[in-house]
Amino acid sequence: MIDDKSTNRVSILVIIAVTLNLTALPRYTNADFNPMNAFMSEQDNTTFVKYTEFPRAGFFRRFGSWVYDVLIALAVYMVAGAIGFGLFALAANIGLVDTSGHEHLIDVKESSYVYQILVDGWSLAWVAFFFVYFWARSGQTIGMKAWRLRVQNLDGSLITKKTGFKRIFPTLFGFGNILVLFDRKNHLSLQDRMTKTEVIVLSLDANKSKI
Repeated sequence: MIDDKSTNRVSILVIIAVTLNLTALPRYTNADFNPMNAFMSEQDNTTFVKYTEFPRAGFFRRFGSWVYDVLIALAVYMVAGAIGFGLFALAANIGLVDTSGHEHLIDVKESSYVYQILVDGWSLAWVAFFFVYFWARSGQTIGMKAWRLRVQNLDGSLITKKTGFKRIFPTLFGFGNILVLFDRKNHLSLQDRMTKTEVIVLSLDANKSKI
C-alpha cells in the first residue's frame, strides 16, 4: 500500500518536472501566431527577383517571340471566328439578321460592313485579350516565355490590363518593334515608348516561373 506521504512526494516531483519542461519551451507572443508573420517567414526564404537589373531585349529576340505568338494568335483567331460565325448564324435563324436576297450566310456577312465588323471584330478582340491577359498576369505570352522575355513597367512591376490594351494598338501587329533597330541605346519599341514600358531578357532561373 502507498501511504499519503509517498503520494504527496510523487505529486510534488511531477509538478516540478512539468514546470521545468514548460520553462524550457520557447516563448511565443501573439504576434508569432499572426498568419501574416507566417507568410512573411515563408517569403523570407524566397529569392526575390529584381526585374530592373535585367537588360532590355533587342530586335531579333523580339522577332523570334513574335513568330511564336503569331502562330498562337492565328489559332485563337480561327477558334474565335468559328464561334463568332456560329453566333452570327444563330442570330440569322432567329431573325436578328436580315438574310433576304442572299443564299449563303457568308454572303450576308460580306454584304454589310456592320456584320463584318461584328464578326471579325469579335475574333480580333479575343486575340487582343490573349496578349493583354498574359501581359498583365505574368508579363509573358507563350512566345515571350520561350524566348525569356518579359514586358513590364519601367520600375519592374507588371503592367495593368489598361496599359496592355494601350500597348496593343501601337504594336502595329509587331511592326512597332522595328524601332528597336534604330534605338541601339535604349532598345525601346514604339509600343514601349507610347506606354512607358519595356521588354527585358530574363535569366534562365528567373524565367522558370509559370505564365
